[in-house]
Amino acid sequence: MEILDIRLLGLAVVAALGYGIATIGMKIASGHWSLIAYGLILLGFIAATQAEVVLMRGVTLGTLYLLIIAIETLIVLTYAYSIGEGLSSRDMGGGALILLGLAIVSH
Repeated sequence: MEILDIRLLGLAVVAALGYGIATIGMKIASGHWSLIAYGLILLGFIAATQAEVVLMRGVTLGTLYLLIIAIETLIVLTYAYSIGEGLSSRDMGGGALILLGLAIVSH
């Protein structure tokens, strides 16, 4: 995969956003189930699935998942920080390792 291919990168972002939205829905559901939580989970997984099906036609599986995980990591850590859960040095280190892995594999 050529990382600079805007269409594929856009689909990877959609997949990562889908997983991120589903994760936010699960966080909401951890407090109490609601229609919003259920809707976010369902919407997120549907979006991620649709984007990944198209992506798998032109991207190797290893590269695809590293890219999605890297983007999703940024989304979820940003959300966790925004709701006051904070980021420990361990969280930031883990996120950095994911991004480093993506950089190593993509070259």
